[in-house]
Amino acid sequence: MMKEYLYTDFSCFLQKHFAFKVQKISVNAGFTCPNRDGSIGVGGCTYCNNQTFNPDYCATQKSVTEQLEEGKAFFARKYPTMRYLAYFQAYTNTYAELERLKQLYEEALAVTDVVGLVIGTRPDCVSDDLLDYLADLAQRSFVLVEYGVETVSDTTLQRVNRGHTYQQSVDAIRRTAARGIPVGAHFILGLPGEDWDAIVAQADEISRLPLDTLKLHQLQIVRGTRMAREFQDAPGDFRLFKVEEYVRLVADFLERLTTRIAVERFTSQSPKELLLAPDWGVKNYQFVEMVKKELRRRATYQGYRCVAGALLRE
Repeated sequence: MMKEYLYTDFSCFLQKHFAFKVQKISVNAGFTCPNRDGSIGVGGCTYCNNQTFNPDYCATQKSVTEQLEEGKAFFARKYPTMRYLAYFQAYTNTYAELERLKQLYEEALAVTDVVGLVIGTRPDCVSDDLLDYLADLAQRSFVLVEYGVETVSDTTLQRVNRGHTYQQSVDAIRRTAARGIPVGAHFILGLPGEDWDAIVAQADEISRLPLDTLKLHQLQIVRGTRMAREFQDAPGDFRLFKVEEYVRLVADFLERLTTRIAVERFTSQSPKELLLAPDWGVKNYQFVEMVKKELRRRATYQGYRCVAGALLRE
């Protein structure tokens, strides 16, 4: 009996690289961002509050090794044979001198049972020298570089104070993939000014890129951000999806996304005390089942309407 195919999930991607189970452990290495420190801007992205995705063990006063050991202890109680990926997550994790980056990455890989790196960064913060180093590193350990792309619209990127263009994302993704390094991208669905058709059409563009993984999540209004103030002043400027709407939006998006790209997630959950809206009360695994149910109802799947097809890396 053939296995049901609905979408390419992250486990499919991991199985290509590992013969055993791996778990990401978040690391906060004390980075900042160029649109926070004045290099290209101040204030950061209007939606950003890094408290929404930093686990308790991620504290900048702790070393990379200490954070990883604490993360391992947390997971090992339930999964004693698990191996780990050091996930450099908070802010821009390539925003430092190359020698400093080497020190941090090598420290992480020296921790027992850490078998690779996942590096979250911006597309305007990756030099060719850094990518050459990561390509060399990838010869002896797993490396995945994740870029915060967020949207294909330069108008939206400017509106949310992102500080880079979509073309810079395309360039960084292609330069990374050309070196044989797995590449991921992050997109926020529902940014202000983007309607349903514009959001879904992004899947066509993404399918043309040499991406391996993709993270999606709904726009969330988080306390302590500039966007929270904008939302309170002009709520009519925002379209915050109800959970049933967002399920349909994700299904539409998946239908037009090439099967070559593994989708790691559809949603994100900000801490209750920080979240202003939308508050769905739905856990990530529950939302995944809702998407699967919708695809089954439609009798469709990821790539069903993909106009780009399963394009190869450029």
